Amino acid sequence: MRPYDAFLLISFGGPEGEDEVIPFLENVTRGRNIPRERLAEVGEHYFLFGGVSPINQQCRDLLAAVTADFESADIDLPVYWGNRFWTPMLTDTLEQMKKDGVRRVLAVPTSAYCNWSSRTAYLEDIDRAREALGEDAPEIDLVRPFYDHPGFVDPLAEYTRDALDRLPADQREGVRLLFSAHSIPTAMAERSGAPGETYGPAGAYGDQLHEVARLVVDRLDREYPFEIVYQSRSGPPSQPWLEPDVNDRMEELAAEGVPAVVVVPHGFVSDHMEVKFDLDVEARETAEKLGIGYQRALSPGTHPAFVSMVTDLVREYTGRAEQQRLSELPPCAMGQCSC
Repeated sequence: MRPYDAFLLISFGGPEGEDEVIPFLENVTRGRNIPRERLAEVGEHYFLFGGVSPINQQCRDLLAAVTADFESADIDLPVYWGNRFWTPMLTDTLEQMKKDGVRRVLAVPTSAYCNWSSRTAYLEDIDRAREALGEDAPEIDLVRPFYDHPGFVDPLAEYTRDALDRLPADQREGVRLLFSAHSIPTAMAERSGAPGETYGPAGAYGDQLHEVARLVVDRLDREYPFEIVYQSRSGPPSQPWLEPDVNDRMEELAAEGVPAVVVVPHGFVSDHMEVKFDLDVEARETAEKLGIGYQRALSPGTHPAFVSMVTDLVREYTGRAEQQRLSELPPCAMGQCSC
């Protein structure tokens, strides 16, 4: 009996029309007492793009590419897709799996790192979806954080080179690379990681973000100065979140005489709304106001190496005998961490 009989892509989800924007945001913020005015404010980001988040189409494109790669690799697994906050909802997908007779599932999230919002929240949503289905709900294993996999790092390096090439030669000489990730509360960051392990002040999340940035820079033509910045903060001003904000840091760099920045969205696997608005709109406007050069690297998306990484992860998990597989997996792969 093979270890898994289906593959599942789990993503965040997003609206695909203006009438879906506020209901989607209500799903995302349910139980957090977010004022309606704040939802309307965030909704304006989506309305700039016709109320359509790119993320669902990006998932469709990734699934199509993964399906083709599975066929080339002789991996015979049906492919499913479920979202946490918008259709297709994870619970509905698991219900369809159950009807299809699926019992064991290997899932890949559209998140590469270790922290509560990018990993543990996925595990909790899986548990809630399975509980809602009751008896005979499919069992689901979520793959390990894949931040350091070459299939994630290599596309980032390639797209960073492309962004550098788009800068004028005089700006490229003094450019600063800003690796941007989603900010989270500092307390959440400090708790991220496996029990008993020692991490820096931003926990496993901060360490992993720095490691990916280092791996990308190591693949470039020379050693560019780089640093980690954050974006998309959504908490109250009284709550400490990871800093510096990408816009604030650009202001400081401009004052220091840095001629240009290349922003690398290494905290994300695709160019979804937080990349398209926070970096392509807000950060670009900041750079224009400051009079410095600005280029933004693409995220992995459907790069062939990223697609092959998914296939590689499936092989990694299905290639072991059941007990051996479970005993060898790192703690975060089995949810045994405080991400």
